[in-house]
Amino acid sequence: MNSLYRDSRLYPLLVANLFSSVGTGITMTAIPWLLIQKSGGETLFGYITTAMTIIMFLLTPYVGMWIDHISRKAMLLIGEAMGLIIVAIFALCGIAGMKYDVWHLAILFASGSLYYFLFYPTLFAFNQEVFDRDQYKALNGVMEIQGQLATVISGGTASLLLTKVPLCWILSLDVLTYGIAIFCLLFIPYHRSMRKAEKSSFWKKITEGCYYMRAHPSLFWFLLASFMPFIGVMMTNYLHPIYIADVLKEDGSVYGIQSMVYGFGAAFAGAVVPFLLKRIGTELSITVTVLIYACAITLFLLVRNTLVFYVLVGLTAFGNAGTRVARSSLMMDRIPNDKIGRVDSLFRAVGFMIRAFLLSVFTGAVSLQNVLIPYAILSGLLVISGLAVLRLGTSVKKEQSDISKAL
Repeated sequence: MNSLYRDSRLYPLLVANLFSSVGTGITMTAIPWLLIQKSGGETLFGYITTAMTIIMFLLTPYVGMWIDHISRKAMLLIGEAMGLIIVAIFALCGIAGMKYDVWHLAILFASGSLYYFLFYPTLFAFNQEVFDRDQYKALNGVMEIQGQLATVISGGTASLLLTKVPLCWILSLDVLTYGIAIFCLLFIPYHRSMRKAEKSSFWKKITEGCYYMRAHPSLFWFLLASFMPFIGVMMTNYLHPIYIADVLKEDGSVYGIQSMVYGFGAAFAGAVVPFLLKRIGTELSITVTVLIYACAITLFLLVRNTLVFYVLVGLTAFGNAGTRVARSSLMMDRIPNDKIGRVDSLFRAVGFMIRAFLLSVFTGAVSLQNVLIPYAILSGLLVISGLAVLRLGTSVKKEQSDISKAL
């Protein structure tokens, strides 16, 4: 772990990620809340989220291939620059006196979603390529803490700004953070690893992740089941604002505070789980954190109290973030770097399919004024996922042991 903190590349990476995450986080907290305040906004938000999920699903295989064949630093910089330009245009229009309509908010939400879609898988592959294998567990823990610190800051700032500051100035803050992130990324030393050119068809290149995981079925199903808490978080990003307004009868400040609570819970997981990985192993750590998430999401069905709601948000944060830290470490250890982009994209593509289906069902349930039905469906899915990782963990661990002995 000490070698990680002596690595000069870590700090500009953390600062870049912190600022871009804070700026985008404030905007992506404000936009959904502003959308659902408009007439028919709850249903419209569901349709917009579903449309973006389908678009990202279609782009996922291409992004995975680009990550494995293009400079990952260049891809990070391109994503930051595109985000800066789009947000700057809307900020300047707002400052000039333009009023934001629904379609303006939809474009901003879409651009923020695409930024996350490009940035995080690229950063994941970049980290595996740049840092050493013995740094992975500590690195994933530090990145989780930093990412959730950004969530706490953005959630707290959003709760203060939402009802007091015009959207154009929130967007201007986002532009500034994008600029700082670009500046920091430029100073990270990076030499693209020389990967042997693949003499295969375009289709083979784009589906390499499928071929790799087909050769490791236990690992595939284990990783897929452990991906479900993340899908749950994506769903609750849509459901929680509606839950707060319709079930808890609270205002936007509660929405901002729950983002802060989530950040604290996830940051705690980032600090604790790397030690858990060393004590009980990666596979068992994933099992524990998935089951924690499953229990917490089930208890939302019984909640009618804001304080209890915050506690459950904290538990889901710990479960999801802890799973992500352990899962990322497992993937970095097991997946070759020249395939990591496409393997990661495979799981994201499957995740997008599940999310698109769930969003279509959830949007219908919300339109019927019953937001608890989606929580019940999530509960069932997460319980099944928890049982799956519990069942497959031993097989995955044995497979890795056999590989290590063969080497």
